[in-house]
Amino acid sequence: MSIARLFPTLVVTGRLRASVAGPLNAALLREVRQLRRDDAAGRAWSTANYPGGYTSYGSACRLHRASPTFARLQGLLARHVRAYARALRLDLGGRRLEMTDCWVNVMPRGVAHGLHLHPTSTISGTYYVQAPALSPGLKLEDPRLDRFMASPPRRGRGAAGTWVTVPARAGAFVLFESWLRHEVPVYRGRGERVSISFNYGWF
Repeated sequence: MSIARLFPTLVVTGRLRASVAGPLNAALLREVRQLRRDDAAGRAWSTANYPGGYTSYGSACRLHRASPTFARLQGLLARHVRAYARALRLDLGGRRLEMTDCWVNVMPRGVAHGLHLHPTSTISGTYYVQAPALSPGLKLEDPRLDRFMASPPRRGRGAAGTWVTVPARAGAFVLFESWLRHEVPVYRGRGERVSISFNYGWF
């Protein structure tokens, strides 16, 4: 007999070179802190939708168009997004994948981000600006989970389990298809976990 692995879920992880990530992250962190101070609408939106944390998702979600620093990050991610699209064998019909959204997330101790996906987008991702010790990673759900029905629990962790967690490390990024549900568990560390999330679309 033979066992085939069908319908794989492809997820990209990578890191920017330390010589690039160090200065970039310092500049991004300065802008994130300034944005949080200035963004009254974002703080109000976060109070209602992201308790304890701050996100610019509801107020400033196209930072790659407003800031040269965020545009620099977009440029550094571009080749990885293109390679991912090729690995997925996406037929874009002559169109290009473009970054449509880019926003910041700041998680102090005790904050979590519940299970969700990114509708109307094709590829999504996160880049980590600051990830202190005990920063939770990105927890990805097996997309078949709601169809297991009478299946017994699975042994093992990682790809053998029903959840896979991609660690959060400063200078690292993760890319995934936007339909893949994901969450960030409660942050138990000190300091702030700072990330930049983004979406790509082709229409």
